[in-house]
Amino acid sequence: MIEIPLYRLVRRVLDRVAEHPERRYLLGIAGPPGAGKSTLSVLLRDTFVTEVGGPAAEIAPMDGYHLSNARLRAAGHLARKGEPDTFDVAGFVENLRRLRGTPNGTPVPWPTFDRASDEPTPAGVVFVNQWVAITEGNYLLLDGDWSAVRKELDECWYLDADRAVLEQRLLKRHLLGGRSAEAARIKVMDSDLRNADLVSATRDRADLVLRERDGRYFVVG
Repeated sequence: MIEIPLYRLVRRVLDRVAEHPERRYLLGIAGPPGAGKSTLSVLLRDTFVTEVGGPAAEIAPMDGYHLSNARLRAAGHLARKGEPDTFDVAGFVENLRRLRGTPNGTPVPWPTFDRASDEPTPAGVVFVNQWVAITEGNYLLLDGDWSAVRKELDECWYLDADRAVLEQRLLKRHLLGGRSAEAARIKVMDSDLRNADLVSATRDRADLVLRERDGRYFVVG
């Protein structure tokens, strides 16, 4: 593995942005739950600001397209929340197309996800002048209904992590979210890690594979 500073990752994107200055550039960050995709996305967004100045990039999280708890409960799928069919894939793809096709300066609202309420927040972020959109989520490289997502992305990176690391992080996440120790363990073992196995099969479809260690990022050859 070779360490790659964040500014070099941003420069990689900027070089490609220059080839398509007429439209917004869409960068995907895929990977299993607990890999640190959200953290990397925030670091990249902030590094874009440092390198370019101004609001150059913003995050368009896949999690904003979770189906509502009421809808999942009615379908008997609430316990499976987070699995591929518990998202509004069509809505996600439609808004990716809108991000690509809408000229800078015209607002494009994007839903985010509130972990406290465990529900999407409509228009949690609004794109206006940002010419890079960073969308992160587990299933960006999945096939089937999700295959339309990859077609909207200019490139997609995969953030990998060891299974033991994922398990530890996910348990902590669910405990902080209010689950009991037993409920957190069941959620991780019966849902999260099964999703991680599904996502791991998409790793070879990525344009770049990264790993994080102690806050530093490495390219996996």
